[in-house]
Amino acid sequence: MLNWANRFNICSFLDNHQYQSDDTSLECMVACGSIARLAPDAGFDELDVFLEMHKGQWIFGHISYDTKNKVEQLHSTHPDGIQFPDLFFFVPAVILQLQDHILTITCNDQNDPEEMYASIRSVTAAPSFTLPVTHIQPRLSKEAYIKTIEQLKQHIVRGDCYEINYCQEFYATDVAINPVSLYQQLTSISPNPFACYYKHESQHLLCASPERFLQKKGSRVISQPIKGTIRRNPDDSHADLMLLNELKESEKDKSENVMVVDLVRNDLSKICKEGSVTVSELFGIYSFPQVHQMISTVEGELENDLPFSSILKACFPMGSMTGAPKKRVMELIEQYEKTKRGLYSGTVGYFAPNGDFDFNVVIRSILYNATSKYLGYQVGGGITFYSDPVKEYEECLLKAAAIRKVLEAG
Repeated sequence: MLNWANRFNICSFLDNHQYQSDDTSLECMVACGSIARLAPDAGFDELDVFLEMHKGQWIFGHISYDTKNKVEQLHSTHPDGIQFPDLFFFVPAVILQLQDHILTITCNDQNDPEEMYASIRSVTAAPSFTLPVTHIQPRLSKEAYIKTIEQLKQHIVRGDCYEINYCQEFYATDVAINPVSLYQQLTSISPNPFACYYKHESQHLLCASPERFLQKKGSRVISQPIKGTIRRNPDDSHADLMLLNELKESEKDKSENVMVVDLVRNDLSKICKEGSVTVSELFGIYSFPQVHQMISTVEGELENDLPFSSILKACFPMGSMTGAPKKRVMELIEQYEKTKRGLYSGTVGYFAPNGDFDFNVVIRSILYNATSKYLGYQVGGGITFYSDPVKEYEECLLKAAAIRKVLEAG
């Protein structure tokens, strides 16, 4: 399906890798082509109009991190090598839904689903070969990263913030890759529940995210922030369990996690009915192929008839990728990071015809611009007063291990 969908200039391939046990969740959805698009320079008012105009239809798209500049009076001046639009949504021409080995095809244009099925079956798999990317460079040195963490800790000492998510970019120029092949390799070694392959013209997102930003089911809204990461030891089950328990008992990771949970509770309280916001799971430990993660779940009952822009203004960017207090740390992020985040630490997702929606957090991702041949990936972590700069750097490398492995293997 992915090779077929990639022939379109716009496509969104969402795959949960059978992690989710919710019976209403689809295993895989593909949206490709478009019969309507949100203008790339649109603001929140235009977004609400677009969603209202296409109510009752599937709508897919993305929100980049720099949409923060529409949420708060902020700006971004750093370079962006990928150039995704800040905000983009589309009504797909064709939607594929896979559940329990049954493929459902919906055509919103004049095409016939049976013809689409024949077209999908006729597409041969793309060559699995892609050239290794061995000239990956850090945007800043290890020494510069450690110095920056020390500076951020001074902001915490002064009371400017409690926690800040600081990210760094690794990049390569003059790169020619097969994005579909690379995505398949990435998700084969790091399958995660919010993975996606997302294409907008010449911009590509290859995402192996384990994190949900925001889901709406009926009148309930759910957020599942991740804070707390430790490596796995797949060759030794006893050692792996010890690592899991180390994360479970880590006071540093729990302090990071509870801070972002409080931030999410505060965000949701702005859009949910009074007294309805609850933490249904705190410090849950979940295991993924590369790492163990600490995940909490916060949910609430939405106020009636809220436009999506109101939800977005209350909750975006997600607290796990900013810190607290949110506006101040976003100013510090702009001050200390070296590149725009773009779609990294933004979100990709969809609106269902019944008004429900589901959006991920764009992390553990490769971003690629096929026109400029620029490739980049970013990694980061939550910095607190107790952070050890060297360990924070090592955690960044751990989070990016799967990405680096597939890039260098080719």
